[in-house]
Amino acid sequence: MVEAIALAHGWEMQHDVNVVVIGQDVGANGGVFRATAGLQERFGVDRVQDTPLAEATIAGMSVGMATHGLKPVAEIQFMGFLYPALDQIVNHMSRMRNRTRGRLSCPVVIRMPHGGGIHAPEHHSESTETMLCHIPGIRVVCPSSPARAYGLLLAAIRDPDPVMFLEPVRLYRAMRQEVNDDGRALPLDVCFILREGSDVTIVTWGAMTIETLRAATLLGERGISAEVIDLATLSPIDIETILASVAKTGRLVIVHEAARNVGVGAEIAALVAERGLYDLQAPIQRVAGFDTIMPLFKLEHDYIPGVQRIIDAVELTCAD
Repeated sequence: MVEAIALAHGWEMQHDVNVVVIGQDVGANGGVFRATAGLQERFGVDRVQDTPLAEATIAGMSVGMATHGLKPVAEIQFMGFLYPALDQIVNHMSRMRNRTRGRLSCPVVIRMPHGGGIHAPEHHSESTETMLCHIPGIRVVCPSSPARAYGLLLAAIRDPDPVMFLEPVRLYRAMRQEVNDDGRALPLDVCFILREGSDVTIVTWGAMTIETLRAATLLGERGISAEVIDLATLSPIDIETILASVAKTGRLVIVHEAARNVGVGAEIAALVAERGLYDLQAPIQRVAGFDTIMPLFKLEHDYIPGVQRIIDAVELTCAD
């Protein structure tokens, strides 16, 4: 995935001179996870700029650049470092189109590693996507494979409005996949059906797609056919695809790493209850992180939902 992200940067910078990259260590060091490796050598220091460790400044610079014709792609080193930037994101970035009645847009992408599972210390394993999804005026995207990271990042950079691009840190080097560096973007605001099934719908996103697909395989061996949907764009939610799947299967399980309380999963459950209640044959189940701070590495895999927790939730809803 990390190489696919670098490819997407390179393609868009090659074909659009207004695209610039900023952030701490994105230039000389190629980013903390090497997602911008080689870009400064190819495009120069004017277009790939290292910044101080100052997230509010990074976000504020991005707003200024975007409103004057550039397309900044800014890296925040970890999602847990995002909080100082929220002032600029909420008060300026997300409101620019509304504030100027469409005279100005704010084509900014803020990339950040998302989630745990790499033995990182505090503030390095955050899954606080719900906070971002509650902000009107921005999109929130979270890819789950190298190919989707490539196509969705291209789409995010081309979008005329702000996009928060959450990169599952566990997936940066967890898999290999053929990615054609052809500049072909994937659509935003739609789900991707990763596996078709007839007995239960499982909706997930980001790194949790790995455990969910493993669980679906094991469930298949037990005679339960699970349809797996990658949400991909967390805000806005493509509820139509989910409703169509639930109409087919009659059951819904939602899996996410973030804390359970007021999570994106709760919003999906509410939408299905509002618009697809009569298609449900059993209560909706949620499998999520716990309502605590992500623990240090000795316990992080007890926090992150595992395959067995997903299987248990599916078997519970299929028993009704």
